[in-house]
Amino acid sequence: MSDSDAAESAWSRVDTTVPHSARVWDFLLGGKDHFPVDREAGETLLRLFPDFAMVARLQREFLVRAIRYLAGEAGIRQFLDIGTGLPTAGNTHEIAQGIARESRVVYVDNDPIVLAHARALLTSAPEGATDYLDADVRDPEAILAGAAATLDFSRPVAVMMLSIAGQVTDDEDPRGIVDRLLEPLAPGSYLALSDGTNTNPALVEAVTGYNKNARNSYQLRSPDEIARFFTGLELVEPGVVPTPEWRPAPDRWDEPPTVVSAVCGVARKP
Repeated sequence: MSDSDAAESAWSRVDTTVPHSARVWDFLLGGKDHFPVDREAGETLLRLFPDFAMVARLQREFLVRAIRYLAGEAGIRQFLDIGTGLPTAGNTHEIAQGIARESRVVYVDNDPIVLAHARALLTSAPEGATDYLDADVRDPEAILAGAAATLDFSRPVAVMMLSIAGQVTDDEDPRGIVDRLLEPLAPGSYLALSDGTNTNPALVEAVTGYNKNARNSYQLRSPDEIARFFTGLELVEPGVVPTPEWRPAPDRWDEPPTVVSAVCGVARKP
């Protein structure tokens, strides 16, 4: 199937009657690839938790810093980005290939509008590779099988999981999913993960309201619960911390934001 045929097929599966997390996130980041139902959900989140848009921006900034560390200091040349979201400025392959043009990136999402945009907009540097998988985070075996066509698992891979573990309920075993994703990867691979916390009552209220109508609900967890996703891995300094505190640019903050409600970390597979 050609990219244009795949994009057309993806668009045919778009449901505009219920909000979807990728499109709501696009609204919060100031994008234009969402529908009225997504904008309504985003506006409800902002009404109940006005700092939600800031949380989204901080998450994106962490993505950029994490990839710069992984492609730069850690020398990683392969990336598996799960729960990609809609393309925006500073996509994984742009950052990684800006540092090392031979970097290979596989994006994973199961929202048809994300896949349609990804196939149309995300192109690789000639020296590297970029691929897109239509897969659900709850099916790690399918993700690994598809990614193996582009990535070499005998060499280190960085698995990016930003705001995606929260879309997996405890009953669906999110820690087990992370373990299965990392198990076949070479030593020296990395996990970069961030998610929202249940430490702010206003955010809990906002997400509870969002979950009533959303296609994909979101489960907030405690910072300790999120830190357990890194069990058995070697955490990179400064460990699991609020998103603006993970290796910020020296001139980024006079003081980090006091309302964050999300934590993140990067860790190496020994």
